[in-house]
Amino acid sequence: MLRSFPAPPKRREVLLFVVVFASLAVLFDLFNVRESLSSGFSGVFFKQAVDLAGDREPWRIHTSWQTDQDAIPQTNIVLHAPGWTIFDNLYVMNGTIFVVTDKPDTIPPRKLLTSTGVEIKNDPELIAARLPTDREMRIISVAEARELFGSGASLVDGVTWIVNDPPQFIQHYYHWTAELFLGFWRTYSSLDPSISESGDTILPAPRRMWFVHLDASRWRDPVRLNQWILRSSFPSVTMEFSNDWDDRAQLDKPFLLDRAFLSDRAASKEGPHAKKVGRPLAEACSLPGTPHWWSPIAKNVMKFSGLSELPDTERPVITYISRQTSGRRLLDEDHELLVEALYALGEEYEYEVNVVSMEKLSREEQIRLAARTTIMMGVHGNGLTSLLWMQPSKHRTLMEFYYPGGFTYDYQYTAYSVGVNYYGWWGNVSFTHENLPRKAYPKGFQGSEIPIDGIAVAKTCLEILQT
Repeated sequence: MLRSFPAPPKRREVLLFVVVFASLAVLFDLFNVRESLSSGFSGVFFKQAVDLAGDREPWRIHTSWQTDQDAIPQTNIVLHAPGWTIFDNLYVMNGTIFVVTDKPDTIPPRKLLTSTGVEIKNDPELIAARLPTDREMRIISVAEARELFGSGASLVDGVTWIVNDPPQFIQHYYHWTAELFLGFWRTYSSLDPSISESGDTILPAPRRMWFVHLDASRWRDPVRLNQWILRSSFPSVTMEFSNDWDDRAQLDKPFLLDRAFLSDRAASKEGPHAKKVGRPLAEACSLPGTPHWWSPIAKNVMKFSGLSELPDTERPVITYISRQTSGRRLLDEDHELLVEALYALGEEYEYEVNVVSMEKLSREEQIRLAARTTIMMGVHGNGLTSLLWMQPSKHRTLMEFYYPGGFTYDYQYTAYSVGVNYYGWWGNVSFTHENLPRKAYPKGFQGSEIPIDGIAVAKTCLEILQT
């Protein structure tokens, strides 16, 4: 008797079996995963998920004071110089900044904190128009805050930098970097006396910038260095602009800022140091500081520009920033003689000499060159802002060429603030930090006939480098 055997499985049946088996295996694994989340699965991903879930920390989005016994956080001024103020527990509502305190006598005059944000000019009427009103800032008691804010406020955590300046100066590399940015960090860095030469600091980076009077299209400069400096210094910072400020105002709800840095150019001009030299940075520089306060920013910018290690500065580097294609420039013959004298100096003493037009260099190239430069020179102008990236040394020097009789503190004070030596020049006459002339803009200051004695400049370079 013949036995009948079942036909061998077809290819399609084999594939179907494999799919069913794999599906069951996946379901079994998912069941085990779910169990492991409660029993301590050893896989890295799921272990992290368990750790995060176990923290159970609620979002810090609101603070409440439901009863009279619940304390309302009072505003504390952590650090202050006219125009540069750091607050803890600062309130914002309806487009107005509120300082909440039962000790109003501890708060500086309002005009030293903020302004109306109008254009900054020397006309007496416009100077008066800058003075703040209750629309810009109010100083109120705890009882008034309870009545005004209701039972709580939305929290804005971390460090918020509020910029109350008009758009007037912001779209300019010098004003953005060497005034606004430098002033912010000079003030903020006062909170960390331990900043090292390598740029180590305990200070958290600001989480956001709020521009009260500036829209999003008006903060970038033509050569795009403003965004380069900001994004390299604080990669995670977010930005809000005047329309965002208005959005928050229209919500009709109070916001409580953990830590707020309020900068105001007009308010700084009310301070004694700024009145003396005409630079808002001067008020920030009146605060305590460390020798290496600028290092964290400088190192971040240089790393972003491709300098993972500090450049070798043993061989002196002289960089002449030429403006001969611009309106404000040297006499053509004096320019040629200066270039000739510098190259002769470099050849005789094996110094590196560079004659450059900054607008022809990329942003990375500008910063890398400045980081290697020992002596930087040029006619008064935006390119000299690069002095901020020169490496610390006893020889680092800025030389600025003026029409005779002219002088302004712009780059001199910037150099002074970061420890760079300074020589101003009127033809064959020089002056330093110690014997500065009065601020003046004579006829010819902005012109194309600025004289310079190239031989005298080269001789002074040699004297600096051989001391």
